[in-house]
Formats: sequence, structure tokens, C-alpha cells
Amino acid sequence: MKRFLFAMACLLLVQPAATARQPRHLQVDDIFQLESVSDPRVSPDGAWIAYAVSRLDQEKDARDTDIYMVPFGGGEPIRLTTGEKPERSPRWSPDGRYLAFLANRDETETQVWLLDRRGGEATKLTDYKGGVSSFAWSPDGTRLAVVATDPDPDEVKKKDKDDKDKAPKPIVVRRLYFKRDGTGYLDEFRNHVHVFDVAKRTTTQVTAGPYDDESPAWSPDGRSIAFVSNRTEEPDSNDNTDVFVVPATGGEPRRVTMSPSAEADPVFTPDGASLVYSVGGDPKDVWYSTNNIALVPVTGGTPRILTAGVDRNLSGLEIAADGAAVLFLIEDRGHSHLAKVPIAGGPLERIVGGEREVTQFDLGPKGLIALVESTLERPAEISTVGQKGVLTRVTKTNDEFLAGLRLSRTERFTARSADGTMIDGFLTRPPDAPAGTKLPTILRIHGGPVSQYSAAFELEWQMLAAHGYAVVAANPRGSSGRGRDFSHAIWADWGNKDYEDVMAAVDHVVASGVADPERLGVGGWSYGGILTNYVITKTTRFKAAISGASEVNYLANYGHDHYLREWEAELGLPWERTDLWISLSPFFKAPKVRTPTLVLCGQDDWNVPLINSEQLYQALRRLGVPTELVIYPGQGHGIVRPSYQKDRYERYLAWYDRYLKRKS
Repeated sequence: MKRFLFAMACLLLVQPAATARQPRHLQVDDIFQLESVSDPRVSPDGAWIAYAVSRLDQEKDARDTDIYMVPFGGGEPIRLTTGEKPERSPRWSPDGRYLAFLANRDETETQVWLLDRRGGEATKLTDYKGGVSSFAWSPDGTRLAVVATDPDPDEVKKKDKDDKDKAPKPIVVRRLYFKRDGTGYLDEFRNHVHVFDVAKRTTTQVTAGPYDDESPAWSPDGRSIAFVSNRTEEPDSNDNTDVFVVPATGGEPRRVTMSPSAEADPVFTPDGASLVYSVGGDPKDVWYSTNNIALVPVTGGTPRILTAGVDRNLSGLEIAADGAAVLFLIEDRGHSHLAKVPIAGGPLERIVGGEREVTQFDLGPKGLIALVESTLERPAEISTVGQKGVLTRVTKTNDEFLAGLRLSRTERFTARSADGTMIDGFLTRPPDAPAGTKLPTILRIHGGPVSQYSAAFELEWQMLAAHGYAVVAANPRGSSGRGRDFSHAIWADWGNKDYEDVMAAVDHVVASGVADPERLGVGGWSYGGILTNYVITKTTRFKAAISGASEVNYLANYGHDHYLREWEAELGLPWERTDLWISLSPFFKAPKVRTPTLVLCGQDDWNVPLINSEQLYQALRRLGVPTELVIYPGQGHGIVRPSYQKDRYERYLAWYDRYLKRKS
């Protein structure tokens, strides 16, 4: 008997430890444990990769970002910065001695800071009163091309006097395009290119005028800088950016590209004779068009399209050191892959493909590549492609934490829409869902509309699945990744074809026996919220909806959000095509809604202004539909404050639980 009691006591002592090692489900508070990596940069000798790591600081209720580096071949990462303010955009000097980055450590505007790799603390390098948004090292490492904002003399004077109690000046608006989410009202102070001498700590402004200049790129000899700017007669009326070249000592910029489309991301070829850049599609298509990569002589002339016929969205281009190929990211049917095309001409080749999402990359010496990639079941990490072309993961930022979690698997499927169009879909089941059990299921809709769900890790899907829901998602017409015509299919016709497409995805999951048709929920943010508004005015199949940062009464947005050009291009002027503006607005179909709907928005959202959420809430409340309005103070279109991010997830779960979970 004593022996039995002793054995039982030992079992009780050991069992909790064994249980603690069992993976658990994801919880809302885990957002404070997960970290995200970004912006990999290979050192000039190819030995190291600098990158940024971001995390949500629960105690300070802010996001923090620090700079790390890891050996290219793998190994323990080294943390390089520990400031209380975010530090980002690491850039190696050409000789590898310095690592520069952006930060606002001293509570002023963002500046360039410099870290000597031989040791010591980082020091502030620049002091532009309007702040710095980006920079690039000159080929010889003696200068920086800096994009800085023109200073407001009154704001500088106010800071110098520390007169914070003085009433702010009236806001005077003169620009056609006069507001932007995250920025506020747009004034006459613009972004211009400056050249900063690192040793002398002096600066020379090389571009000026009532234009915004961006994306500076040095010529190989360091004598010229290419940049992007819209210098049309009325820049606020169009997106016609072009590539210009200006002497690094200053002077009159020379326009190199001449198309009416949007050009971006110029890079000099290694011989300095040409520029490679991104060129947009037909400007009348606004965001529904795809783009191409082109090559043009630096002296100007007829460009040569390197990606003719690709019909996909391309981004992040870089030129191989030998000048033989251009590398870039390509969106394609729920993937983002690393690809290349020969500069001399030839077919597109994928370097990193498969079931993974590549979001950023950097070319190092001798063909070395560092990139950020994730999968449906793993958050983003830094991987490398060596000289043998083998993909190797070199960071394990979240591995230890994820080892304690039981995450859900996401599977792909295709569904046939009402008119026969095939739609790509995703299904995420709860980690421990019993086979053959019909589950409460939530349709989540992505923003955009010209965006896509992909092979990337989706925390939102994982969070909902861990709470017992099957999650279905799709890339309906209007999405990117399937070419111009697929995106353009919803032109001035929102909430019809894309509605049929997402419903086809839901029907597929119901028919497969996974989704309980009596316990369906729907929701999304931005255009995901907009399409949610269409869904609940067209069907009563959903028992709960969440409309986040959505538009509902389009007439109320003209002149109030920051989409002046896009509204006019797609719908025309509201006083000329009033019937279209009204017929497309879900607000005027509110009496058809029966679905309990949670409405959320940032108070300072000028992308999709709060007025939409207020009017949607007021309509539903007046009509007796169960609803709540949640407003996040001080937040724009993206909810960035960590405590609000947690609150939003908690409200998602509580709302869906209220209407989709069976009462025991």
C-alpha cells in the first residue's frame, strides 16, 4: 500500500510537467510574443545579413523595432540596437564598416543614424528639420542620397520656443489632393532629394519645387542620381510619375521616361548606360492594371519592356551584379515568388517558388540572395539563396515560441463561381477538429480590392481557428495575382461578381461537409469590410458579420477620403453620375440587412473615414438590427496601438461566439 501511494505521489508530481510540454492553442495575448522580421540586407563581403525585428510591447503599448544581424551561413543572431524608439531600414556602407539606419531616438523627426561595426554606440548623422523618409549610400561610401521633407518654419520656431500652449495656426488648403491617411492635411512642404557628406556632415539639396521626389538611386560613378517624381502641370490630378536624373551636385533634373503611366523604382545598370524601372499599365485602369519592368537608355529614348506578356503585378526589382538579369517579386494566383528575366531578353524564371510567400529580398555579392519568406503554417523568417541556388532558412525568430503552440493547417482549393469562373480559396480548420463534424465557419475577405490572400502566414485565420472556427477565404475577382482582366472585372460594379465568388468558396466548404450552413459568419477590413456590407445586403445566410473600416455611402466619401483620383476615374464625378454612386452604395440597401453586425473603425482614418462606420451603425441601429460601433481613438486605417489590436481580436471572437457558438 505504501509502495502504491508513493508511486501515485510520483505520478502526480511528474504529470503537470509533462502536461506543460503539450502544445496549446493560440490565444489573443500571443500577439505580444510573436515577432516579425523584415528588410534583409547582405553585407558587402557576403558574410552577414542585417535585418529588422518588430514586436508589440504590451507594457509600453507601442510597437518596437530593432536592428539585428545574422551570419549568412546561419548561426546566432546579434542584436545591434536597443533604443526605445523603432529603428529601421538598415543599410550597409559599401566597405561594410558602417551600418546606417533610420530612427527618431531623441524625440525629434526621423534621422539617419550611424553604427560603426568596429564597436561603440550609434550616433545621429543627419539633422533635417522636416525628417528623413529614406536614404541610399553613394558607391564610394562618402555620401548619402537622402529624401527629406521641407521644414515648416513655423513648426521649427514653435519647437525652438517650446511654446506648446499656443493655439495652432488655421489650416489653409490650396492643393487639389489635400489629405492622406496617416499624414493628415497636405501642405506645400514637399519631399526632396539631398546629398549628405558623411565626413563633413554637410548637405546639398539637389531637387526642389512643388513636387514630391522619391526613390533615389546612384549611378555607378557617383556623379548622378535617378529619382521618381510627378512633375506634370497638376501633379495632384494624376499618378503620372516619371524617372528623372539629376547631377549629384545639383542642377536641373532631366526627364528620362515619357509615358503617361506611373514609373517607379529606378536602378542603374552596372555600366551606367541604362536604367531599369517599373512601368504601370493604362492609367485609366487606376489600381486594376498590372505593371511591367522596362529598360531605357540613361539619355532617354524608347524603353524596352523586359516582361512583356507576363500580366502580373511585379515589385522590388534589383539588377544582378553582372548586369545580366533583373530580379523581382511576382504575384501569381495566391503566391508571391522571386523571379528574374534576362536583360538581353528571354523568358521569366522563378528562383524561389512553391508554397511560400516571398515578400522582400536583397542581392549580395557573387549572386548571394537574402529574402523574407513565410508559409501558411509559419511566420516570416530570413532565408538565403547561396551560389548553388539552395534555399536555406537562417533565422528562427519565433521557433521556440511556436514549439509550444498547436497551429492549424491551411489547405487550398478551387471553387466554381456562378458564371463558371474558377476561384482560388483557402480553408483553415481548428487544430483538433473532429473528422466529419460540421463546424461554425467564418468567411474572411481581404482588403484592396486589388490584393490577394497567399501562401503567407495569416495570424487572423490561426486565431479564429484556434477558437474553434473553420475559416474560409478566397481571392475573388478584383484581386491581384490573376492578371489585369481578372482585377478589372469589378470595374464600377462592386459587390456583384466578387460577391458571387466569395459565396462560391463558402458553398464549396459547405458541400464538403466542413461548414455548418446554419452557423456562418462573415467579415473583413477595408475592402474586406466593404464586400461584407454587400454580402449582408444580399443574403441572410450569415448569422454574424464584422464590418471593419468599410465604406458604405460613397457620396459621403468624395472630398472626405484620400481617393479623389480613383473615385473620379472609376465612377465619374458624383454630380454627373449620381445614380451610379447611389446604386453602388450598400447604405441605400440597409433595410435588407438582418445579420447582427459589429462595426469598427479608427477615429482618424482618412483612407476609409469613420463617417462610413457611423452611418452604417446608425442605419442598422435605427432598423433594429443588432449592432455595435467600436471606434479606436487616434488610429488611422491601420490599427497600430497594441492594446487596440488585442481589443479588436477579443471583440471578433466575442461577436462570433455570441451568434455562432451553440449554447451548452
